[in-house]
Amino acid sequence: MAVILIGAFLIVAGVVYMAGAALRRGRLSDPAPAASDRRMPNLARQAPTLEPRRRGLGFLGVSQNWPGLLMMAVGAVLLLSAVVL
Repeated sequence: MAVILIGAFLIVAGVVYMAGAALRRGRLSDPAPAASDRRMPNLARQAPTLEPRRRGLGFLGVSQNWPGLLMMAVGAVLLLSAVVL
C-alpha cells in the first residue's frame, strides 16, 4: 500500500513541478523578449493575450523538465511494480 501511495505522490509532484517551472519562466501573456524588441506598426499590434504569437515550445523541453519527468517515471515504475507483485 505504501508503494502505491509513494508512486502516486511522485507522479503528482512531477506534474506540479513541471507546471511551476513553466510559470516561473515568465508571464504567459507577454511575448518573448526577442519579439518585443522589434518595432511594429500600430495596425499590427494586438492586445496582450494568453497565447503570445512568437513564443516557442521551449517550456516543454526535456532539458528544463527532467526533474519532473524523472519523478513521474519513478512514480510510474513504483505503481507498475505494485501491480506486478
